[in-house]
Amino acid sequence: MELEDIVSKYPPKQIMLIPIAIIILALISLGATYLATGSPVKLGIEFTGGTLVTVPSTESEEQVAGQFDAYPLVDIRNIGGRYMLQFGPMSDSQYADLVKLANSNFDGPEIRHIGPIYSKELQEQVVRYLPLSFLLMAIVVFLVFREPIVSLLVVVSALADILTAAASMNLTGVQLSLGTVAALLMLIGYSVDTDILLSMRVLKRKGLVEEKIIGAMGTGLTMAGTTICAVIALIIVSNFLYFIVPSFTRMDIIADMSAVLIFGLAADVFNTWVTNAQGLRWYLNKPKKAARGQKR
Repeated sequence: MELEDIVSKYPPKQIMLIPIAIIILALISLGATYLATGSPVKLGIEFTGGTLVTVPSTESEEQVAGQFDAYPLVDIRNIGGRYMLQFGPMSDSQYADLVKLANSNFDGPEIRHIGPIYSKELQEQVVRYLPLSFLLMAIVVFLVFREPIVSLLVVVSALADILTAAASMNLTGVQLSLGTVAALLMLIGYSVDTDILLSMRVLKRKGLVEEKIIGAMGTGLTMAGTTICAVIALIIVSNFLYFIVPSFTRMDIIADMSAVLIFGLAADVFNTWVTNAQGLRWYLNKPKKAARGQKR
């Protein structure tokens, strides 16, 4: 299928039903997780508080987990010759016993504890600053274009990217951590960049709307392709390098960040060149806008 067919074969309102359906599905996923856990995405240890213990072991996952039956074990992961165990909040005496057990049963365990006060503070900061970053982005976009509909399309496309990435986190078991919050913020910036590229090309250049969209598509898809290739390389290194070099362990933070980024980038390709592009087609091909666009 040619780019011309993707851009102009079907009416914009008909094509826009696809991104609307995807956004609804993402909201359903986030809503179901919120009803089950009290948060739209599963929270990592930074936001829930608890203890993270990493131990070297050649035993099975069940054998390692069985040694910690007396403690609130939330999750256990094999990270290449080592197991990472996440425990929920516990009393000071339980924590002291857990440290003694880990040190006596394993050689050189890594133990990290995050208290409930600090984790609550981090939750408050994320709730405060993530929406604020969106608001500031929306203001800047409006100041650049001074077209309410065009600005709204950019903001909606960026929001759809974040919703899709967050829903994908729930489906793949990736938890919200400081690293994945950073990945979501990176997605906001990248999404706005590609949407502004498209909108500037369509608004500032002469010709038919469809032709200008196709012209911008070449540059935009090249950008997306190179970025996705870089993230795929990051996924391979962070998830599978320890199979080749046993002295390495799985890089959990990088693996989680790259997983969020790959889902967000895939969503951005769709939302930029379908959601935003078709929205611009519909808006600028209205009689008055079409006449004004031909004069540019």
